[in-house]
Amino acid sequence: MLLLDTAGLPHADRAEAIYAAMMGATAPCRLIHEDPSGDVHARMDLWEFGPATVWHNAASGIRMLRTARQAAQDTAPIVALGLQHAGPGRFVQAGTGRALVPGDLLLSDLSAAYDYSWTGDGAAYAFQLPLERLGLPVDVVRRAAPRLPASPLYELVHAHLVRLTAGADRLSADPGAAALGAATAELVRALITSAAGDGGSLSPGASAAGITSYVDRHLADPGLGAGSVAGALNMSQRQLYAVCAREGISLEQHIIGRRLEAVRADLARPGGRHRPIGVVARRWGFADPTHFGRRFRAAYGVTPGQWRRVSLESR
Repeated sequence: MLLLDTAGLPHADRAEAIYAAMMGATAPCRLIHEDPSGDVHARMDLWEFGPATVWHNAASGIRMLRTARQAAQDTAPIVALGLQHAGPGRFVQAGTGRALVPGDLLLSDLSAAYDYSWTGDGAAYAFQLPLERLGLPVDVVRRAAPRLPASPLYELVHAHLVRLTAGADRLSADPGAAALGAATAELVRALITSAAGDGGSLSPGASAAGITSYVDRHLADPGLGAGSVAGALNMSQRQLYAVCAREGISLEQHIIGRRLEAVRADLARPGGRHRPIGVVARRWGFADPTHFGRRFRAAYGVTPGQWRRVSLESR
C-alpha cells in the first residue's frame, strides 16, 4: 500500500509530508534531511501481515534520530528487523555503531534511542512487530542485536525476508498473509534467541503461535493441558494464560476444537470405515464417549455416526 510519493508535491511541502508519513508507519523520531534545500524526496509503502507490518522507505539522504525521551514515552514498544535495500547506511544504538551495505540485516529495538542514516539516495525495508508478540524480554533483543550475523539462522531468515519484501504487494493481499506474518515473527524470534546465545533460559513458546504449534503436535496426548503445555514451553501457567488471553484464545476450547477437527477428518477417511468411533475419539484424546459425542454434535450439528455415513456416501 502506497503511503507517500513526493514526486507530485511542491518542494516546500515535502519534508512535512515525509515526517507525517513516517510517524504513521514506524516509531516517532526526529528527521534530519541531508540536504534540506536540495532534492528532498521519498516514497513509502506499508503492507500488513496480521500482527506485523512491512515498511519500505526509499528516500534522499536522511537521518532518523530517536531520542531517549521519545522512546520512554512509547507505550507499545516495537522490534524491527531491517533489510538495507539500497545505499550505504549507518546504525547506532546503545553505544555501538555499524556500517550497513545493501543486503545487511539489522535488528532494531525501537523501545530505545537509536540513530539511523544514509547518504545520497537509499532505501530500506523493515519487518515490524510489537515486542510483546515476540514473547522475549527486551534485554534478550538488545543482546542479540549486534550478534545477528554470527547465528547459524542468519542466512535462513535473511533469505526469507528478501523473498517476503520482494513479493510484499502480492503476499499481503493473499488470504494467508496473517499466517505468513505470524510465521515470520517466529523466524525472527528464533534468530534473536539464537543470536542472544542463551536459548535454554528463554521461553521459546511464549507466543500464541508457539503455544498453538505445540498443541497441534500433541493432540493425541491424553494429558495435554495447561500444565503440560506450560512445562514443555518453559513457561509458568500464569504466563501461558496471559499470552492466550492477549490473543483471545481459550486454551481448553482450542484443544477441544482441534481434537474434534482431527476426529472429523479421520471419520471421513474410507480406510477407517470399520474402526469404532470410540476408538477414533480416544486416539485424539477424548476419554469420555458421552462428552465427545455431545461436543461433536454441538460443533457440527450431526452425530459422529451421521457424519461418517454422509461423508463416505458422498465419495
